[in-house]
Amino acid sequence: MAIDEKKFRKMFPHLAQELEAGDCRITITSVRSDFQTGEKASSRKFANYVPDVIDFLRRCDTERQAEEIICYLEVRRAISRDYAGRLRKQLKEKGVRSFGSKKEDDYYLKQDGF
Repeated sequence: MAIDEKKFRKMFPHLAQELEAGDCRITITSVRSDFQTGEKASSRKFANYVPDVIDFLRRCDTERQAEEIICYLEVRRAISRDYAGRLRKQLKEKGVRSFGSKKEDDYYLKQDGF
C-alpha cells in the first residue's frame, strides 16, 4: 500500500516523527525458518533472568532452610548484613511463606510454557 508522505504525516504525525528520529529501532540478530521454535525462543520471559534471594527463599520448605540460604548469601556478600537482618526478622515474625508462594521444581520452565 503506497501512501503520499504528506498525507502520512497529516494522518500519523507522531509516528512520522518517530520514524524520522530513528530512535525506536530494533536489531534483528537471527532468523528462524521454523515458526514454533522461533516463537518459543523469542517469548522466553525469563531469558537472562538472575534469581535473587527472594526467589531462593520461595523454594524453601522450612524456616531452617530459609535461614541457611540467608546465611550463605550473607557470607558470600550477595546480600548486605542489614538486608539479611531484615529477611531474618520477616522470617521469624511471618514465616517462610511470607516471601511468596512456593516455587516448585521446573518453575521457570513451566512459567515459560515449556
